[in-house]
Amino acid sequence: MSTSIDVSSGSMEGKEESPAQKHLKFFKGSQLPPLISNGPPHVLISGAGLAGLFLANLLERANIPYQLFERAKEVLPLGSIMCLTANILPVFEQLGLYDDLMKVSHPSLSTKILSADLKKIGEFNAENDIEVTGYHRALFSRPELYKILLSRIPPHKIHMSKKVMSFLQNKDGVMVRLQDGSTVHGDILVGADGAHSAVRQTLYQEMEKQGKLPQCDTRRMMKGYICMVGTTGPLDPAKYPGVDVPASDGTLLIGNSSSPYAWSMFSVPGNKMCWNVVLQLDVDASEDEQFRNSEWSSITNKRMIEEVYHFKTPYGIMGDLIDATPSEQISRVFLEDILYETWHHMRTVLIGDAAHKLLPSTGQGAVNAMQDAVVLANCLYDLTPLSIDGIKTALKDYREQRFAHVKTQYEASQMGAKLQYGHTWQERILRHFVFNYMPKSVQRNHILKDSQYRPQAMFLPPAPKRGSGPVLAQKPSKRYAEKQTMSGSTMVV
Repeated sequence: MSTSIDVSSGSMEGKEESPAQKHLKFFKGSQLPPLISNGPPHVLISGAGLAGLFLANLLERANIPYQLFERAKEVLPLGSIMCLTANILPVFEQLGLYDDLMKVSHPSLSTKILSADLKKIGEFNAENDIEVTGYHRALFSRPELYKILLSRIPPHKIHMSKKVMSFLQNKDGVMVRLQDGSTVHGDILVGADGAHSAVRQTLYQEMEKQGKLPQCDTRRMMKGYICMVGTTGPLDPAKYPGVDVPASDGTLLIGNSSSPYAWSMFSVPGNKMCWNVVLQLDVDASEDEQFRNSEWSSITNKRMIEEVYHFKTPYGIMGDLIDATPSEQISRVFLEDILYETWHHMRTVLIGDAAHKLLPSTGQGAVNAMQDAVVLANCLYDLTPLSIDGIKTALKDYREQRFAHVKTQYEASQMGAKLQYGHTWQERILRHFVFNYMPKSVQRNHILKDSQYRPQAMFLPPAPKRGSGPVLAQKPSKRYAEKQTMSGSTMVV
């Protein structure tokens, strides 16, 4: 007798496999025809990061059964900063999460760019963007969003300390093996397990054996920077002017040629401040000679803290902010980036960092992960009847709708990193030109253009149209249109 997880009921109790589960044991030489049903797919999600949590919220509203598996004992992200804009906030309105998010956010109105000795280099101002986009840029500490998303997921659908180790898939289903030896069966596996995705690694190994993996997807992620982040406890407004104002004015400082660092700080609700420090790595230096961790973790950061402790800020020195931050809330990580070509194969699909890792310079990594979840949920909602061919078509449709948009943001994040974190002589010249000679209207038009792409959940009533700017049309849901017709309602797209 083996231990299994009953996906349809969500039970985690050990039980003898049913005949249906035994049918999914992937015995070789089966001549049975592929299974076809009229029900929704059973979705297995690996990873309870933002991509996995957001997808779970969407599937909950779409009435698509799912189970979410997370390797950690608890979902407790470290306190890095996040900024969401018009290209994802409409979905928060659809899901009924917008008001909760606004309670823990500040509108981000401007960011000053200074040199290491506090001389002004440039400024980004978004105060008037709301007239066109309809939304302020919402700035907040990342753990606040996790709390909101977790609150909407039924506890029996999320399983902690359940790391996905490997999986098998065929025309009848997908079987996932967890670290504790248990197995779970479903119709679709979603790899939302981050940049070092175990799902992607297993998928690519399978495809490579079959000769189906493109050569470009065998390369390693690039590591050009390392980042340390933290969120302070409540600060004294007398020492940190403006920290108690319900709007966030951020500051980015860029080091000189002898100090290849950039550091920034933004106020968030609760009189707190999120800060980060980014170091550009020497292209000739090995990773082992720099820092050894490749994922967010609250390990000792003594070496990097000593380097940046006396860096100037508008409030004093970086050491003041570091000292005001609980040590367990300080973490560092390599800033890696890569855009994979392969996002799906048979019953398995990748979203978020598992499919594309963006540098944080434009703040669009998390946004793109959530946009992935929205478009994938739309494709799964229209998946009927349920069959292996239908699944392949749905996953292909998801990738086709998303890839070009992600590629644009991927390239923008690389350019943003050169401007914000770069310290080569070419990058310094580029930064000088952009901040001193490029018309502000060009920068602003580029940002407003990004806001035109705002995928929504097409199985829910659309969010109100906000702002005077145009919005790109997206693929409508045939199933939702049919339901509206049957109920006598009129769908507005």
